[in-house]
Amino acid sequence: MLNIVLLEPEMPANTGNIGRTCTATGTKLHLIEPMGFKLNDKMIKRAGLDYWEHLDYQVYDCLQDFLDANPDALQNMFYATTKGKNKYSDVHIKDGSYIMFGKESAGIPEEILVKHPGTAIRIPMNEKIRSLNLSNSVSIVLYEALRQNDFFDMQTEGELHRLHWD
Repeated sequence: MLNIVLLEPEMPANTGNIGRTCTATGTKLHLIEPMGFKLNDKMIKRAGLDYWEHLDYQVYDCLQDFLDANPDALQNMFYATTKGKNKYSDVHIKDGSYIMFGKESAGIPEEILVKHPGTAIRIPMNEKIRSLNLSNSVSIVLYEALRQNDFFDMQTEGELHRLHWD
């Protein structure tokens, strides 16, 4: 199982979308307070649709609370940031890994990043923009990690509803 860690998320719609993606992929979502919204916010429910009730998630009071509850996290953490020197596709994200994303307005604090240069990863993008949308970034990095692990036990083939493939 993979783990997505959202450090102080601010936007309920992004968090709802990320929750839906985590539900679809069997990924655990870790939410670290303070959050800029309440978990019962209608924007979360709208973005997460009816999948939110199936989401494996946990909320923590602070980063230290998360680290205390997940003692293996530090040695298995990747830090998704526009400031990273490594491309997300150049690292191997294995089963049990954690991928941290910072809040929409500021990202992961540099005080954290400077201690982990080898696992700070970035999504390449045009220099004219500051960053991608958080839920899109989670999807990009998470699906690369899933691809690297042959998608674990996920359904990899679809079926037509009314017709049949030849």
